[in-house]
Amino acid sequence: MSRLGAIAAFFIAWCSSTLAYAGSPEASDSVLNDPGRRVAIRLHAELGFLSVLSHRLKLGSDATYVDLRSDLGQDTLFPFGRLSADVDIGRSRQHTVTFLYQPLNLETQAVSERDLRVEDVTFDAGTPLNFRYSFPFYRVSYLYDILPGDAEVGFGGSLQIRNARLEYSTQDGSTFRGVRDVGPVPVIKFRGRGFVAGNFWLGGEVDGFYAPIRYINGGRSDVEGAILDASFRAGLAWNYGVDTFLNLRWIAGGARGTSSDPDPLSDGFNSNWLHFLSVSVGVSLR
Repeated sequence: MSRLGAIAAFFIAWCSSTLAYAGSPEASDSVLNDPGRRVAIRLHAELGFLSVLSHRLKLGSDATYVDLRSDLGQDTLFPFGRLSADVDIGRSRQHTVTFLYQPLNLETQAVSERDLRVEDVTFDAGTPLNFRYSFPFYRVSYLYDILPGDAEVGFGGSLQIRNARLEYSTQDGSTFRGVRDVGPVPVIKFRGRGFVAGNFWLGGEVDGFYAPIRYINGGRSDVEGAILDASFRAGLAWNYGVDTFLNLRWIAGGARGTSSDPDPLSDGFNSNWLHFLSVSVGVSLR
């Protein structure tokens, strides 16, 4: 984690010291796109850390509500990263298609101070446990910019693929319980950005949805689900089409309900609600 942070800090410092500001928010000498192109590409990368503000999980209707911060060690900082690409269409760039990949894998080891029942198994207090929460984001979005130009105010939608794995196991490998789930999730999207002074800009982005029934949440059973992925960032636009920025992100949501196709060892009920906060530095090529 410390090495990744040092690399990111060095790269941003290098950009700040070697890339001269061209005097225009959108410099024309981009390393990716020629001026006037009808299709342009923007690439973005973030690197930082993630903190679990709260995370409660229950697998099985008779199971324990597990507080993953206090019971299973999610009270530390985790590496965080995100990669995305924008494809702007038209000379005014009013239409944008965005592709996003965000790995999210939280692995912890702990000795619980209380009995934890997961599906049909009880992990006794004092048992060394491994826990894995894996929920990477795969998302494609469309945005229509109602304010084309240097500023951006875009509205649209996203389709996100959930690829969840939640796993409990004893450290000796003798007992394992977990759930896996893959499916599509429709999301409403907003994004905005504007220059405040010179090459300094502020921006924000929100992806969110709430789905109480299977016809909306992409599943096969009536599982209540919600997601909120909201960020605020401040950045500097440099020459050669390079931006550097600092980003604050809140990720929240979860699901509650009973699966129509449960594991033979479970009645299919699960409840998973979380609030995460990330801080990251990033680089964009436009």
